Amino acid sequence: MAEILDRARKDTLDKDLDKLVHVEEAANVVARGLVGPGFGLLFLALTAVTTAYWFSGTPGAVTIVAAAAIGAYMAMNIGANDVANNVGPAVGAKALTMGGALVIAAIFEAAGALIAGGDVVGTISKGIIAPEAVADPQYFVQLMMAALLSSAIWVHLATWLGAPVSTTHAIVGGVLGSGVAAAGFASVDWSVMAAIAASWVVSPLLGGIIAAACLAFIKAAIIYQDDKLAAARRWVPLLIAVMAGAFAAYLATKGLRQLVDLDGFSVTFLGAAAFVVAWGLSRSHVIQISKGLENRNQSLRKLFSLPLIISAALLSFAHGANDVANAVGPLAAIVSTATGGHVDAQVGIPLWVMLIGAVGISIGLLLFGPRLIRMVGEQITRLNPMRAFCVALSAALTVIVASWFGLPVSSTHIAVGAVFGVGFFREWYTANSKRRRAYLERKASRDRAARAARGDVSAAIADDDADSEADGVPLSREEVNRRRLVRRAHVTTIVAAWVTTVPAAAGLSALIFVTLRAFA
Repeated sequence: MAEILDRARKDTLDKDLDKLVHVEEAANVVARGLVGPGFGLLFLALTAVTTAYWFSGTPGAVTIVAAAAIGAYMAMNIGANDVANNVGPAVGAKALTMGGALVIAAIFEAAGALIAGGDVVGTISKGIIAPEAVADPQYFVQLMMAALLSSAIWVHLATWLGAPVSTTHAIVGGVLGSGVAAAGFASVDWSVMAAIAASWVVSPLLGGIIAAACLAFIKAAIIYQDDKLAAARRWVPLLIAVMAGAFAAYLATKGLRQLVDLDGFSVTFLGAAAFVVAWGLSRSHVIQISKGLENRNQSLRKLFSLPLIISAALLSFAHGANDVANAVGPLAAIVSTATGGHVDAQVGIPLWVMLIGAVGISIGLLLFGPRLIRMVGEQITRLNPMRAFCVALSAALTVIVASWFGLPVSSTHIAVGAVFGVGFFREWYTANSKRRRAYLERKASRDRAARAARGDVSAAIADDDADSEADGVPLSREEVNRRRLVRRAHVTTIVAAWVTTVPAAAGLSALIFVTLRAFA
């Protein structure tokens, strides 16, 4: 009897201990999910406390502290959302690990912001609102505060939904909404807004077309050649040189324009010089690496990995130099107006403001960036180093082409459009390419001949049967959908987020502005 009671007590104790273990495991899972928000809130609190310390007793100190915290919040959201476009393809292609991508992007984003970030910004973003329409300092501060907060909230929501959006469009929508609420529709330069709306179409189309054209060339000139390595030794150095020249011109056009203002001839010369140097270096590099590799696609991927890593770093640098202004530009304008008591057409960006932007982007990337990086690099369509190379090259070339023609483009839309272009082109090419079919037929014939020479007749017959089934039997609708190489659900979500970014940020900004006016 005593033994039975003792066993019952042990069973009860084991069950209770198991429950405690499950509770601890659940608590750990919940706690891990709170680490990111916790560090984010700590950064915002440190920003607010430090700003309050430095501006204690200064006119408008409360406004400056609030604006600094909101600017830090916007910077973190830029890091969480926008930076995915720069490193996502390299991660999806397995050229970079997630940890390596986060470190590289964080370093080069901060470097771009601090070294080449704009030291002077226009107080009315992109010339949307006429400055004279909001000349009253109090109105102006509230307008910029509403624009900054609304754009940060919208980018945060888009990140939560898994949609990479243009942070520039978000801040543009914020300025538009609060500007209309402050001064009416007549204060808006609608020609500027029309150009921004045009970029919704121009950016992804250009990015997709250039990326698809690049992939078409790689497939025709290298992948579906019988001697892949010989073709790679001929063409890969040229492709790397094109990328080097494009990135040199890209950085001169966007990433370094705050440090040095180059004319068109200088930019062209810089790009040509980078092309020649890169071709010479990459030619010997490719020849050396390709020695001993097998004549297969897996070998080709090794030749594109290093250029992908370099492109991710350069794209991050250029992004930090340009898009940090989306967070610190409105903040600098608020600080200048609150301390000076008047609205200036242009304001300088103090170093402490730029630090908030640079550090905020890096923290947002490290804490919340992986989700969007996986979305861009892995979940829209499968990327390998060749496809990711096309995406990166397209990002640089599209900006240059758009600059030649004076077209407004969004770097976010370009990069994601390039991923779409690669995926949709692969769908079309797989179904329609005569070159691909001829290559596969030659390969199958060689395989059958090799097996027949070894006496493996049954395998050759099985191969013939498999080929006839693949070529002769029409696919069902379900099978066609299964074989699609681009996930349509992600396309729909992302495009919807693009289209609604400006109006959503504008509506939210107008609501925040009206609320601020009510409590002023």
